[in-house]
Amino acid sequence: MSLEDQVQVITQQVVEFVRVHEMWAAPIVGVLAFGESLAFISLLLPAWAILVAIGVLIRESGINFWPIWVAGAVGAALGDWLSYWVGIKLGPAVAHVWPLSRNPGLLPRGEAFVTRWGALGIFIGRFSGPLRAAVPLVAGVFVMPYWRFQAANFVSAFVWVAMLLTLGDVAATIFKLIWP
Repeated sequence: MSLEDQVQVITQQVVEFVRVHEMWAAPIVGVLAFGESLAFISLLLPAWAILVAIGVLIRESGINFWPIWVAGAVGAALGDWLSYWVGIKLGPAVAHVWPLSRNPGLLPRGEAFVTRWGALGIFIGRFSGPLRAAVPLVAGVFVMPYWRFQAANFVSAFVWVAMLLTLGDVAATIFKLIWP
């Protein structure tokens, strides 16, 4: 079974579990957003697809959007915060950890990105798969001011999760309009 097929199966299983056990929707979305935003783990956990699918489920089943949105945003912000903290603690030595060790140019490029864009870079990075977990790590390595990082981190987390859940909602609406 290909990786894409495995992701699709896992997505279907998680969404089906949430459909049957709605009270677990917010904690599941929080954990998935946390993993999707955490350096290194995000490479193994493509949770954004599940978040979009749960957005479809919210539309179809009437699950309350607000607690899922807040849980997802808090999970995403905590994932970035932990990546930032790891960057501070490991410093430039993080370059010797996979996948950075296999791509020695990533850390200098990340530094240039964070230096150029600052807090806006944290916001922009949230919306790009390859940057999502790397930018907070780099911001920590190069000691971006804590409160500047956190402001961009939390704002972008709330916008990112709302966008993914709403994308699912919009997709469900369009699907129903095209195939009633």
